[in-house]
Amino acid sequence: MLGNARFVYNWALDRRIKEYQSEKKSISAFTLMTELTQLKKNPEYEWLKLSVAQSLQQSIVNMDKAFTRFFKQKKGFPKFKSKHKGTHSVGFPQNTKVDFENNKVSVNKIGWIKTKISRTFDGKIKTATIEKKPTGKFFVSITVELPDVKVKQKPISKVNAVGIDTGIKTFATLSDGTEIENPKHLKNSIQRLKVLQRRASKKQKGSSNRKKANLKVALLHEKISNQRLDFLHKTTTAIAKQYNTVACENLNISGMMRNHKLAQSIADLGLGRFYTLMQYKMKEQGGNYLEIGRFEPSSKMCGCGVINKNLKLSDRTWTCESCGSINDRDVLAANNILKFALNPKNKTTDGMSGVACGDVGVSQVDEAGTVSGRSLRP
Repeated sequence: MLGNARFVYNWALDRRIKEYQSEKKSISAFTLMTELTQLKKNPEYEWLKLSVAQSLQQSIVNMDKAFTRFFKQKKGFPKFKSKHKGTHSVGFPQNTKVDFENNKVSVNKIGWIKTKISRTFDGKIKTATIEKKPTGKFFVSITVELPDVKVKQKPISKVNAVGIDTGIKTFATLSDGTEIENPKHLKNSIQRLKVLQRRASKKQKGSSNRKKANLKVALLHEKISNQRLDFLHKTTTAIAKQYNTVACENLNISGMMRNHKLAQSIADLGLGRFYTLMQYKMKEQGGNYLEIGRFEPSSKMCGCGVINKNLKLSDRTWTCESCGSINDRDVLAANNILKFALNPKNKTTDGMSGVACGDVGVSQVDEAGTVSGRSLRP
């Protein structure tokens, strides 16, 4: 089934590319699904009938979404899936069942599968997706429809608000002075990873020894990824439980990755995942997630209002020529991020303003530091 889903994805991608090259037209997903039905009637492709029809249709939908992201979000042209590399997945849109007592999951045409269930849930099962990782491990993720539980929104207040500045030297610096060290998961394992990759490259292509060597590389990559995700979950959960309001900076992470000297260190941080986790966890806690524009002078503006335009990335501390105060770059940035986010007249240079995650938007700050706002619905 995994192979069939991969084949249909590549077939649909090839059909769409060739149709555009020859006719300058785009084939819709519905047209491809109709062609797929005719393709399965061909004796040469009879093995496609071993898969669930909806699973093959889901591959076409995934390909169509990849094209949509390419044209609308400029995320990169869709690539053909390899049989020997990457993660392979197959979706099951219907009839998924879970037996928590016996640790089993049932999907169409496969039946009951012994599973190690990570957690239970109580809701209506919608879809299931089975993934095969490069390490040979299989995972099933289940989409569940739960009742809409509204969490009471906490007011935005300076008393229990914090600004967060992220960086390479220190993963996160909070406006209250708290520093979260960068665990550097990839850097700590990079030497071992290079050794394993070198050994794998010297093995004969297609041999069993090469497969074993590649498996060791994949296992180390998986370990690093799990360490990073575990750190991000624990960090964001602790912050969400401690503060009612969190202010962050809207960074251009993809642009930062173009710096080849810092790309590896930035990728090791997992900043995109950090902001995503921070945002939804604040919403779950009834807190507020505020965001300022990426062009605000967070680390360059002193408390007196003077902006140091000559500040370099290597300057970790700097002295203000106007008031003479010595500023720590990261702590100053965290405080300015919080100040800009709570400022009701905050308008960033890129046209963005502070955005609250939840039901309260910033409109006015009183002397006690409490923000009153109009209701904002996503």
